[in-house]
Amino acid sequence: MSTTHNRCRLVLIVPEMTEAEETARVVGDALRGGDVASVILPQYGLDEHAFQKQAEALVPVIQEAGAAALIAGDSRVAGRAKADGLHVTGNAEALAEAVEKFTPKLIVGGGNAADRHHALEMGEVRPDYIFFGKLEGDIKPEAHPKNLALGEWWASMVEIPAIVMGGTDPDSALAVAETGAEFVALRLAVFADVSQAASVVSAVNAMLDEKAPRFED
Repeated sequence: MSTTHNRCRLVLIVPEMTEAEETARVVGDALRGGDVASVILPQYGLDEHAFQKQAEALVPVIQEAGAAALIAGDSRVAGRAKADGLHVTGNAEALAEAVEKFTPKLIVGGGNAADRHHALEMGEVRPDYIFFGKLEGDIKPEAHPKNLALGEWWASMVEIPAIVMGGTDPDSALAVAETGAEFVALRLAVFADVSQAASVVSAVNAMLDEKAPRFED
């Protein structure tokens, strides 16, 4: 999850798929498209056994590509799959508990910061990142205006990195980058047509290389 690049980097959210091996193949193909900082694996409707199987198939693929593998919600699955981190979808209290229990062994970050008050509450527990938006929040081509506004406000005043959820259009990544956020999360923008996932990752990276604002050292 490092911000070694001097511009906004890509975070991928695994799409809803049931077959572990097929999911690993699809994500592996996408990662061949270029730079990805991390990949977040949501549980969706899978039971714990199926989620565990999927995590164990995906984590090595993600790590071999040089990205951080983050498991959403289930610390036991994250531990058994030897993931790099845990994405907490609960409130500030749940995030604080995870930070206390698992850092620095795991990357621990949180979402569900729907407004400034809750974002600041989460920031107080010093997570590794704050996520603005929902993992399945890409319901329109553009990123949600509220998430863009929160990301811009956060990036202007807090050092904890921000991930902002993009939309279903890959070009929405640039609007996120322009907020000053360190990371943009994409799901359907990359995986709507899995055969094009690698080329979308490549195109988004090229766009960010060309147009995204640069961070100061």
